[in-house]
Amino acid sequence: MFATRTRTSKIALQVIATLMAVPFLLPLIAMVQGSLAGRGFRNYVLVWETGVLLTYLRNSVIISVFAILIVYVATMLAAFGFSKLRIRGKEFYFWALLLALTMPEAVLLTPLFITASTFDMYNQLIAVILPVAALQIPFATLLARNFYDGIPSEIIEAARVDGANIWQVFRRVVLPLTKPIAAAIVVLTLIAAWNAYLIPLLMLNDPQSQVLTLLPSFFVSQWTNDQTGVLAAAVIAAIPMIIAYLALQKYFERGLSAGALK
Repeated sequence: MFATRTRTSKIALQVIATLMAVPFLLPLIAMVQGSLAGRGFRNYVLVWETGVLLTYLRNSVIISVFAILIVYVATMLAAFGFSKLRIRGKEFYFWALLLALTMPEAVLLTPLFITASTFDMYNQLIAVILPVAALQIPFATLLARNFYDGIPSEIIEAARVDGANIWQVFRRVVLPLTKPIAAAIVVLTLIAAWNAYLIPLLMLNDPQSQVLTLLPSFFVSQWTNDQTGVLAAAVIAAIPMIIAYLALQKYFERGLSAGALK
């Protein structure tokens, strides 16, 4: 890891970091200021008075939790197989999986809608959970495989010599070592699931099944366009994610750097 030792280099690094953060901070500041325009904090009260905030929050939490569970289980197992097991053609399957990273989400909307309608999943949360989780698995597997590659194979061989089968090696020896990359995967999946917009917009038409990212649209219709309400709803939707990221920031950065480098 690089370290700045002189005062000049520290000041220069701070200036560069500040300039890089400004383009991201300005829209957030504008959003908060806009949410307080006119009626001030009354705009937030109006969001609460819609009566749908808790329902939308509950649905967002359910989608995020189940998406995280699916991605975590699938990623940990797949990365272990791609990294440590002798599987014929595993490199072909790995690169085939990575090809999914090139697929834009918008291209998948029509097939997803047809599939959800065919299996009677439309207006159900599972119609959002499965696609959101599937879209996160390729990149998460890439990170996790790089992390697994850094685990010495001698540890696995020693466990096998002691009589452990491959499942016991994975569960008792390898999995406890993957906490840093697991934290990064959890945070990345949480951000993606919480901020999902296109798929919930397509799949969830029933007000009782919609999510927080659709809350701003509650203030926009054919006859109304309450932008202060839209911005207040956007701020409320962002607050849980900001809190979660700040709480997991240390583990996220450590795991991401560990998974990005061999």
